[in-house]
Amino acid sequence: MAKIKKGDLVQVITGATQERGGDRGKQGKVLEVIGNRVVVEGVNYITKHNRVGQTQRGTKTGGIETYEAPIHVSNVAIVDPETKKPTRVGYRVEEQVKDGVKKTVRVRVAKGSGKDIPDPKGK
Repeated sequence: MAKIKKGDLVQVITGATQERGGDRGKQGKVLEVIGNRVVVEGVNYITKHNRVGQTQRGTKTGGIETYEAPIHVSNVAIVDPETKKPTRVGYRVEEQVKDGVKKTVRVRVAKGSGKDIPDPKGK
């Protein structure tokens, strides 16, 4: 089970500080998880130069695009929903009874406050 999921609020915990032009301390929502890397909204912007071309209609494409690049999972931490500070994630095993059927589920828990971290998909 992944500790960081799409839609989680995370904070960058490594790298250069914001005063020095880095992203450490910035918080953002996870847009995408790619293996052991995550794309965080508003963090790790890069510029990409695309060659000028033409589409079928004749419009020009290309130019300079700016977008978020992936950052390693170890460089971000989930933000505790209660304290709004970065925290580590643990798991608690619970029994849920739904329609008379018992089911064992793992719930993500913030190590700092002990509160549940809500599932970003709302399950």
